Order: sequence, then structure tokens, then C-alpha cells
Amino acid sequence: MVDEEGKNLGVMKRADALTLASSKDLDLIETVTTVSPPVAKIANYDKFRYQKDKEFKKQQQAKAQVKDLKQVRIGLKSARNDLLIRSKQIDEFLKEGYKVEIILRLRGREKANKDWAKKKLYEFLELITENFKLMSEAKPSGSGFSIQLDKSDKKNG
Repeated sequence: MVDEEGKNLGVMKRADALTLASSKDLDLIETVTTVSPPVAKIANYDKFRYQKDKEFKKQQQAKAQVKDLKQVRIGLKSARNDLLIRSKQIDEFLKEGYKVEIILRLRGREKANKDWAKKKLYEFLELITENFKLMSEAKPSGSGFSIQLDKSDKKNG
């Protein structure tokens, strides 16, 4: 038995607990039913239910919060220095906990050589120094390929 201030009142009979709760104009709430004897608390039931709902919503929000997805676009003809700058951007995004989507754009006749483009995309991944894991393999998207990365403990795995 626990009172409204959280003090332990010890084990008592149900009838005694009900009279104690009604004398204080409060309710008797069974909080833990899995133990023997069950744990009960003297409190205002509406306030107790409100607090439980509030805790539940807070837990749901914590589970639902996901960092945004950052997109980085690269081209097939991009110079090595441009690719290094993009890889540093991706490193920063991964350090901050973001998921990153890399989009390789193909233009005109570049679309005819998709195997080579996919190879270039995987070569670009080797420039990234931060540890990451592939969330999905390179897949066709619009006019090119896209691949998603997430932060990992192991190097490129």
C-alpha cells in the first residue's frame, strides 16, 4: 500500500485501504497486479489516468521520432574534387545521425550504360570516410540510381 505522497504504508486489508482512501477523498488504485499481494496506491484516479496517458504519448513520440533523410546528388561527369566535397557532406550528415540518400543523375546517352553508372556509384561510396551501412542496394530512380545509407558502428558494412 502506497499513499498519495509515495510513502509505503505496508500490507493492509482491502477494506482498511478503502476506508483510508475515502477518508482522504481519494481513490484506491491497483497499480501492480502481477505480484502477491498486489500493490495499490491512494490517489485521484483522474489525475493518475492523465499522468499515465501523458507518459504513454511521450513514449510513442520518442519511438516515432526519426531523423530526416538528407539527399545528395552527384553526376556521372562530376570531377573528383566535387565528389570529395560531396563525400565530406555525407560524412557530416552521418555524424549528425541523418540517413542519407545519394542520387546519381544520368543524362542523355549516359542512360544507355547503366552497369558502368552503378559501378561509379559504388566507387563514390568508397570516398566516404564515416562508418555507414547500406539501407538499400542501388536501385533505379527516375533518371539514374539512388542508394540509401545510415550510420553504422562498422566500416562500410
